[in-house]
Amino acid sequence: MDIDRRAFLASVGGLAVVEALDPEAKAEALEHYMMEKLDAEAGGLALDGEAQVVAAPADATIRRGAGSLFGPRGPEGKRAMPALAPMSDKPTLIEFFEKRFAPANHVLQSATRALKTGMSEEIVLACLLHDVVLNLVKVDHGWWGAQMLEPYVPERTSWAIRYHQALRFYPDPANGYEYPELYNRIFGKDYEPQPHIKAAYEYARKHKWYIDARMVTVNDLYAFDPNAKVSIEPFIDIIGRHFKQPKEGLGNDGSPTAHMWRTMMFPDNPL
Repeated sequence: MDIDRRAFLASVGGLAVVEALDPEAKAEALEHYMMEKLDAEAGGLALDGEAQVVAAPADATIRRGAGSLFGPRGPEGKRAMPALAPMSDKPTLIEFFEKRFAPANHVLQSATRALKTGMSEEIVLACLLHDVVLNLVKVDHGWWGAQMLEPYVPERTSWAIRYHQALRFYPDPANGYEYPELYNRIFGKDYEPQPHIKAAYEYARKHKWYIDARMVTVNDLYAFDPNAKVSIEPFIDIIGRHFKQPKEGLGNDGSPTAHMWRTMMFPDNPL
């Protein structure tokens, strides 16, 4: 993906704002910009039928919250408040992909690549889900995403999601991951991750599941093709085998993270 440095800087408020950010915040801002640009260029998933939509309040300029559902920023820095289709009484993960995560182009590309390169189903699922929490919250998304998904996915899947965030900043050529040149171009060669990122990397590097998180970063790095055609269809069976769909519906079950799904279901709730 080609990134216009001036457009990126403008999207976060200009050079002065970027220079005031710490290195981790800069990297997060860049990835979010790339995902939003990709979604804007590639389009979204088609919903089945003519779903009734629920508009935000007439005077809203930002939803209550921090993630993409609450105040999405377009690739040129302009905010747009999309209307949202109402969720069913018993929402499934597929329904969240259609009505809350869409277009989800980046994670669908990531999972497609993992599937084509022979990754295990647990890692394909991790690639499919590694960034969906960005619709809820953007800071420390690896940790937030793993927490949200832990009650529903295999342990190694949530583990890989948690540590992919830290591993992005450390090359591993032997396993196919080079340090992104884009980081050097945007932030300079003296980029230093925050201490908690370094500590997480050092822990993960010695863990028995290190390669799982590393494969998420490998399939993350090459999943920004605006011309790629993707679909949720190839992953429906994998979701069925490895995602514990609650019979009450996501958000209505008694898991410790059900409230996170409800927040995405009803982002305009006043309290």
